[in-house]
Amino acid sequence: MLSWLKRPYQWMGSSIDSPYADYILCFLFYLEAIFFLPTDPILILFCLTRRDRAIRYATLATVGSVFGGITSYYIGSTLWNYYGEAIIHNNTINFILSPSRFYRLAELYQEHEWGAIMVAGFTPIPYKAATLAAGFCNISIKALIVGSIVSRGARFYLLAGACILFGERINGSVEKYFNLILLLAAVLIMVSVWLFT
Repeated sequence: MLSWLKRPYQWMGSSIDSPYADYILCFLFYLEAIFFLPTDPILILFCLTRRDRAIRYATLATVGSVFGGITSYYIGSTLWNYYGEAIIHNNTINFILSPSRFYRLAELYQEHEWGAIMVAGFTPIPYKAATLAAGFCNISIKALIVGSIVSRGARFYLLAGACILFGERINGSVEKYFNLILLLAAVLIMVSVWLFT
């Protein structure tokens, strides 16, 4: 399993100087927003190899990720339109989540749609799960797009900026601590909002 997961990274590392590398990078971040494919290590690889193009890579990653999020949203919306009621009233699902509980969670998601998308886009919380649920729960597409641009952009530009500033000195530590740092930052932001509102 681990060797299978390493193949995309090894392939990207060998094709970083390809004239199609930018398109592939953008497409991988598009897929990352729909399927399970951790792409931060690929962005780190690109940014460390070509620090002069790190901002470009962060932009491509943001564009790909946001469009992937929009696609995931419409997949969730389509699932709801065709199978939503059947899913939430399924006996197996009801062992975990009752219909009344689902509707309450959907209401909470709609009430806090901006915050939910921002947190999911910025932290290690799976972005694909948040965007799929956004469509399934029928939150505002505007909130999804704007929240995704801000949160995914902030994540990727911070990562690119760290690679530009510190280069090879952070090669190992970025992957190890980046998610933890972002998660702590998000917790601090949420606590601050809660305390001062």
